[in-house]
Amino acid sequence: MSAQDTIKSTIDTNDVVLFMKGTPVFPQCGFSSVVARVLDHLQVDFESVNVLEDDEIRQGIKEFSNWPTIPQLYIKGEFVGGCDIVKEMFETGELQAYLKDKGLIAAA
Repeated sequence: MSAQDTIKSTIDTNDVVLFMKGTPVFPQCGFSSVVARVLDHLQVDFESVNVLEDDEIRQGIKEFSNWPTIPQLYIKGEFVGGCDIVKEMFETGELQAYLKDKGLIAAA
């Protein structure tokens, strides 16, 4: 299976996927840590993919999304964005509304 197939399969089979450097418990970069903390704060179940474990996935995700940086957040198969976008959406309440619309978190 190619890196692109693996990425697509992961996104298709999980409601929320975070491609990050490191893991939610031991993030290897500050930006990945911020996004993982936001998702944890919102009590969202998410699949994380440590791109540092597989260089093909690390490069492949950038091509898949046409987005040059990591972390990358996908919700219900849609690319949401990286750290700055997720952080801004969280701060404005847009992320919470989006997750509620997708049925992934309960209404507050």
